[in-house]
Amino acid sequence: MPAKTSARPPTRPAVVAVARRRALHGWGYAAPTALLVVGLFVLPVLLVGQMSLSDWPLLSGNQGLNAPQNYVDALTHRFFWDSVVFTLKYTVIATVLLIGLGLGLALLVQESSRWSAVLRTSILVPSALGLASASLLFYALYSPQVGPLSPLLQRLGLADGPVSFLGSPDSALWSTVFLVVWRFAGFYMLLLMVGLQGIPHEVIEAARMDGANRWQSFAHVTLPLLRPSLALCTVLCVTGSLLAFDQFYILTKGGPDNSTLTVVQLIYNVAFQGQNDLGIAAALSIVVLVVLVVVNVAQMRAMRAGQED
Repeated sequence: MPAKTSARPPTRPAVVAVARRRALHGWGYAAPTALLVVGLFVLPVLLVGQMSLSDWPLLSGNQGLNAPQNYVDALTHRFFWDSVVFTLKYTVIATVLLIGLGLGLALLVQESSRWSAVLRTSILVPSALGLASASLLFYALYSPQVGPLSPLLQRLGLADGPVSFLGSPDSALWSTVFLVVWRFAGFYMLLLMVGLQGIPHEVIEAARMDGANRWQSFAHVTLPLLRPSLALCTVLCVTGSLLAFDQFYILTKGGPDNSTLTVVQLIYNVAFQGQNDLGIAAALSIVVLVVLVVVNVAQMRAMRAGQED
């Protein structure tokens, strides 16, 4: 019988060549995404940073550095702190309602029944509509002149005259919140439903066999295991609410009396309406970016700390 020959181990140059080819392949796959990130995020952020340090009128272009005057003007703008307070108020309300309602709907539709598919579809339908389109739809619904809601309330005897849903600060806020909840509740329901379906059924059954009732099982088993999904929903909801623009711009234009002016609306107004100053608008944008990074990092650390506990 011929003697068996052992395979010769690869030489070091061959191993290095293979490693280089794999690295080049990896860079080749990652290059398109990296180019998109650089072109659509890194370069615009650098440009905004340059604008925030320069005297940059909308129609005149860069007039040279004036740091830190833009930041001083941004932080002392007469509507800055009012817009910050309103944006935080809206963020808290929208986050609590969306996540609470989304979780409730997810618990409702995850039970297998003859109506679960119909419920899921009907709740998810508004999510297919763009936010700007939904805002235009609700603008027409809220209109005292052509909208159907005001005449309906009058026929039911709930209003003595035309109802102005957007005519006061509180009604404008809650009318906009209702639109946002209608539009996004199905999206958060879907995220939380996926998280619920990822919980092993055996864990729930074990808790019930140990004597836990439905509420105890939910509070001590379901919620802790659902924490990653809840954290994701919180990050998305807080970030989206802090950057709210479309719904308020279409429904209220920041009114009445600038009572529903968000920070992003303020940036738009400073840049393209009134002052036409891209430098101050860029400084406001940098401030918002820093706040978003800090808030998201804090949320992720809180989630990580909660999981370790």
